[in-house]
Amino acid sequence: MSGTSLDGIDAVLARFDSNGHPTILSRASVPLTLSLKDELLALNTSGVDELARAAKASNALVELYALAVEQALAHSAVSVKEVSAIGAHGQTVRHCPYDGYTLQLNAPARLAELTGITVIADFRSRDVAAGGQGAPLVPMFHAGVFAAPHTRVVLNLGGIANITILRPEAEPQGFDTGPANVLMDLWCQLHTDKPYDANGQWGAGGTVDQRLLKVLIEEEPWFALPPPKSTGRDLFNRTWLEQRLTQAGIAIFDPARRQDVQATLRSLTAETVARAVCAHAPDAKDLLVCGGGAHNKALLDDLRNLLGCAVEQTDKVGIGTQDVEALAFAWLAWAHQQGIAVSRPAVTGARGKRILGACWPA
Repeated sequence: MSGTSLDGIDAVLARFDSNGHPTILSRASVPLTLSLKDELLALNTSGVDELARAAKASNALVELYALAVEQALAHSAVSVKEVSAIGAHGQTVRHCPYDGYTLQLNAPARLAELTGITVIADFRSRDVAAGGQGAPLVPMFHAGVFAAPHTRVVLNLGGIANITILRPEAEPQGFDTGPANVLMDLWCQLHTDKPYDANGQWGAGGTVDQRLLKVLIEEEPWFALPPPKSTGRDLFNRTWLEQRLTQAGIAIFDPARRQDVQATLRSLTAETVARAVCAHAPDAKDLLVCGGGAHNKALLDDLRNLLGCAVEQTDKVGIGTQDVEALAFAWLAWAHQQGIAVSRPAVTGARGKRILGACWPA
C-alpha cells in the first residue's frame, strides 16, 4: 500500500485462515524516491505528456513494490512459491466517483513479472462501475479483525481520514470524513522543509484559529454531504487551502501564523471526524486509530476531548498502526481469490455487492 500521504510503501506478508483472520508473518517499508514522489504529486493534476509520464511513474512505482515484496519475504521463512498473491493497490492520482471514475497508477503485469507471484489489483473500479464511490474499501476487513461486543469505530488517518462503524450483528458502515495528513503535510513542507510534522510536535506549538477553522468547515459543501462519500487530493489540495486562508485574511507565508495554521488544520481533522462519529455512531464505546496520523499525539488528544470515549491505537488489539492498510489489501486479494463480494452498498453506494479486483497470474 502507498497512500495519499506519499510517505512510502508499506508491505505485510500475511497468512489467512478459512475465515479470513490474518496472522502477520513479516513486514517491510520502502521509502519513495523524491523524484518519484514529486512526479506522483504532479500527476494529480493535468499536465504535458501526462499519459507517458503516468506509464513511466507506474513502472517506477512497481519496482519499489517488488523491492518491498522481496524485503518482506527476506524477513520470513516463506518462499516465493508459497505466496498465493500480492494485493497491490496502486497510487491514486484521480478520485472522481461523481464523474464515474477513479484512477490508481499501477503496473500489475510488470509486478507479476518482477516477483513471479500472482497479482490482484484494480480494486476500486468495479465498485465505481456499479455506481459506488470506490471507497472506502476496508470496512469488511475491519469487521473481520476489529469487531467487538460493543459499538466501535475504526479511524484511518492517512492523507484522508475515513471511519468504519462496527456494531454487533450488523453490517459495517464506513465513509471518508475529510482531510487528515494531506493538508498538514503540505503545510509542514511549505514552512519547515520537512515531509511531515513528526508526532504532531510542530503543530502542538500553535494555537487553533477559530475563525479560520470556521471558514475551513463552513465554506466547504463536501463536509455537509451525507454518506456514502469519499474524497482525495482532487478536492483537498494547496489551491483549496490557499483560497480559504485568503477568506480568513491569512497570508500563506506569514511567519507569525504558520504554527497556528498547522494547529488549525489538525483541529479541522479532529472536528470533522468527531462530527461524523457523533452523527452516525453516538453510541461508540471506543475509537481505534491507524495510519500515519495515529502518531500525532495532539490530534489523538483532540479526539479524546471531543468524543469523550476511549481513543487508542490499533496496536492495542494486536495490529500495528502502519500495518492495517497494507494488511487490508492483502485481505482484499484473499477475498478476491475466495470469490467473496466485499463491497457494500451501505458503504460505497454501489448498486449491489461486488467481487473487487482483477488478476494477473504469475
